[in-house]
Amino acid sequence: MADSSSNSLCKPIHIAFAIAFALLISSPIGSYGFTAQNVINSPLLTKKIATNRTIKVDINGNGEFTSIQAAVDAVPEGNSQWMIIHVRKGIYREKVHVPSSKPYVFLRGNGKGRTHIVWSQSSNDNIESATFKVEAKHFIAFGISFKNEAPTGVAYTSQNQSVAAFVAADNVAFYHCGFYSTHNTLFDYKGRHYYDGCYIQGSIDFIFGRGKSVFHNCEIFVIDDKRLTVRGSVTAQNRKSADENSGFVFIRGKVYGIGGVYLGRAKGAFSRVVFAKTYFSMTVLPAGWTNWSYAGGTENLYHSEYDCHGPGAEKGNRAPWAKQLTEKEAAQFMDISFIEGADWLPAWL
Repeated sequence: MADSSSNSLCKPIHIAFAIAFALLISSPIGSYGFTAQNVINSPLLTKKIATNRTIKVDINGNGEFTSIQAAVDAVPEGNSQWMIIHVRKGIYREKVHVPSSKPYVFLRGNGKGRTHIVWSQSSNDNIESATFKVEAKHFIAFGISFKNEAPTGVAYTSQNQSVAAFVAADNVAFYHCGFYSTHNTLFDYKGRHYYDGCYIQGSIDFIFGRGKSVFHNCEIFVIDDKRLTVRGSVTAQNRKSADENSGFVFIRGKVYGIGGVYLGRAKGAFSRVVFAKTYFSMTVLPAGWTNWSYAGGTENLYHSEYDCHGPGAEKGNRAPWAKQLTEKEAAQFMDISFIEGADWLPAWL
């Protein structure tokens, strides 16, 4: 027979938990100092964008569409209210493009290990090779893996671009997504972007472009660079001038994997990349940064680290232009204010 007194003792705990959970999902995450122990999930994002307009995609035919691109095509031109495209679990072998005429799309998957958009193409044109392209403002993706499965053997030839995702719009956010390729995985081309809890895999220049982007609590996994001399870099940020307000900022998260890698290379004269409070495994080479293939000087590069840790974070042999930031110098990069995120993000940590 159940002990009624123990059940009654549990009730206050259950009530307290329910109240705490209700406060969490109803509060504007980011404005109350939430820590990385909290998780931004699909119900929370759905609540924040406040819409009941949903299109279901199911590869097995249990939705309005079996193709993601067909669902995107069904979004009205000039869309001005959030539309959820719920992509159920499965491997969707197609190229997907969200054009600039279709803003306010929330592409909601069932988890990056369950919902996959996959293509296989190498090209000497980054954009042409991309499995996924978004050129529409106000776009959110949650719980989806974007993969370019072009064979590794092709990726080390002159036609080596094999982009998983091309991000070319302002106000774009990815939560708990995965990006998989070998070379040029994530083309973070332009605009303000936020990546939270994402997994990004590659070997050479696998996060590149001129975006102004924050990567919060992301896992960066390095695949071995097959060349005799390691020249692979996590980033190749292409800031053109001191007046251009772009750059990649990595807050927390970790860089690990197989073989060796540089944190970044000098794609442009004013390349700006910041790693803050990030774990580096031994896969990060002692020099940390490289100016390989860049003929200009290094005086304007902003390749920097702040309070990073792990065996790959040793400072003694860093490239001479690499910066170790003070707390005051790092402050401007340490939250979503770098991308004016409070003005457009539905949630952040």
